[in-house]
Amino acid sequence: MTLSPSVPAEQRSLNGHLFHVSKTPDKLRHLINDIARAAKYISYAIKTTEAGLAGSVNMFGEEQVKLDVLSDRIIQEHLNENRLVATYACEEHDAVIELSPDAPYSVVFDPLDGSSLVDANLAIGSIFGIYEGKEIIGRTPREQVAALYVLYGPRTLFVYSTGSGVHEFLLNDVGEFIILREHLGIGDNAKNFSPGNLRGIDETDGYRDVVESWLKQQMTLRYSGCLVADVHHIFSKGQGIFTFPASKKYPNGKLRHAFECGPFAFLAEQAGGAASDGSQDIMDIPLTAVGQRCPLIIGSKNEVARICSLLTAV
Repeated sequence: MTLSPSVPAEQRSLNGHLFHVSKTPDKLRHLINDIARAAKYISYAIKTTEAGLAGSVNMFGEEQVKLDVLSDRIIQEHLNENRLVATYACEEHDAVIELSPDAPYSVVFDPLDGSSLVDANLAIGSIFGIYEGKEIIGRTPREQVAALYVLYGPRTLFVYSTGSGVHEFLLNDVGEFIILREHLGIGDNAKNFSPGNLRGIDETDGYRDVVESWLKQQMTLRYSGCLVADVHHIFSKGQGIFTFPASKKYPNGKLRHAFECGPFAFLAEQAGGAASDGSQDIMDIPLTAVGQRCPLIIGSKNEVARICSLLTAV
């Protein structure tokens, strides 16, 4: 890695890393910086805004908390101002929104994942995927040019990839994202497990076998109910498995393909991990609708393969 002579590696800013290390194209670099700027405002809002229902629902019929609505507005404003975004799709709207038709990129995002945990003061996050061009529907996550997420916990962390590894940044006291760890990796074997949709073990024999196998192996349970936090744990520890398979209640899975499964699949592959819906690679599943749902098995490669085989064996 080549550093500019006046900036030591431990002080590398997000913008500097995008420019010097990832060699990110200028327009994409500016867009990622704008998303990071929005994340700073959201981080501040989480600390200062009263939690509570906003009196509205999103397209999935879920009640929105005030921070959901505020986070969505903050991100929209930043995407609209830079003139780099042709279209975007997010959890709070049921259609693709057009901003600047001739702009170079489209963005998919979940403005505040895990928002139901706000009143419990647990970690929550934001998730983003970036595509070239204005089309979102019909694309596959493999076509993303960047994916990233922000984790708002005891510390605010920003994790991104533009196709050259996965890199983690810490929001410091003066409001700058500074490099924390470069080239996060996910090992092939898992020691930790994060089981979403545990009710599904009564509906899916294969899932019961999966959970029982984890217990027999004396693997360590790590599950918070926030997708960003649970998947970040895998990146942070360098191993692990997260599952949210299909069930009778969620026959197509519960998680949103465009702005949850797709971006995390891109990041997992960049870190040496894998992501599957149980039968095929998430990266190769086309986006057919903004509200499309998808099962998700993500993390250490060998464990993802083992879980998929157990789920399809019944």
